[in-house]
Amino acid sequence: MGVLALLWGSSFLWIKFALQSMSPGQIAIGRILLGAAVLVVLCYSGRQRLPRDRKVWAHLVFAAFFGNALPFFLFGFGEQTVDSGVAGVLNATTPLWALLIGVLLGQERKLFSLRMLGMVVGFAGTLLIFAPWQTSGLTSWGALAILGAAASYAVSYTYIGLKLSGKGTAPIALSAAQLVTAAGLSTLLLPIDGLEPISWHPMGVVAIVVLGVFGTGLAFALNYRLIADEGAVAATAVGYLLPVVSVLLGAVVLGEPVTVRVVVGMVVVLLGVGMTRWQPKAAARPELVVPAVAAAPSPVAAADRTAE
Repeated sequence: MGVLALLWGSSFLWIKFALQSMSPGQIAIGRILLGAAVLVVLCYSGRQRLPRDRKVWAHLVFAAFFGNALPFFLFGFGEQTVDSGVAGVLNATTPLWALLIGVLLGQERKLFSLRMLGMVVGFAGTLLIFAPWQTSGLTSWGALAILGAAASYAVSYTYIGLKLSGKGTAPIALSAAQLVTAAGLSTLLLPIDGLEPISWHPMGVVAIVVLGVFGTGLAFALNYRLIADEGAVAATAVGYLLPVVSVLLGAVVLGEPVTVRVVVGMVVVLLGVGMTRWQPKAAARPELVVPAVAAAPSPVAAADRTAE
């Protein structure tokens, strides 16, 4: 979860750099193609094969649309006009959307559990970090696009947990197949936002490579493993760690100041994520104590005592 947060938490920074060279549609297409290539190589190098069942591929079309093609485009579109603080808060609504979907589908029945409280605490920490009330663009079309991308991720998480994860196919094979499917779907963006001339800015090229290889390819392999291990709703808690990563990167790479409010928000986020992952220890089963029973005297021993 920590590595996945590092990969996805830096994506906002790389998207900003990539916009110097490409349009939102071109960024989505480029990172999906690169990510698919990386995962296919990893899949076959690990002696795994892509799924052959047509039903699995049909499910992957749904998962790839809501988990890759649609949100990648919406994030690129939204970040053209939305401040990073607003983008971070709206992206952090993914766990809440997943929780809502889980409740509606009957997957989450304990609404007042410690894990559910952790979801709310984590979002509160995100609000403290970004303070969206101090920034602009919260009611813009770009903000609505990013909110739609966050909800789209939640739909994909839930669908993967229901239809794909834990069905006998290795997570690396499923993630590779999803990105291959997403690569095919992303070609639909070409007539809409993919035919503009590309400005080959060095930093923009580096950004799209990092987004594709690490932020998409390796990240989605980890994401599938996380869903398989933790479940769909619990896996979305990684979204609360992304603001922590982005703030730390901003301080280290860009020299951005870190205020007391931001530090408190980061602590609250970590507390919330810890609450979502806390599991009570199983009560120790009492050991069965068998009282010692004296062995019955043998006939020989009994005869000796009688003779005495």
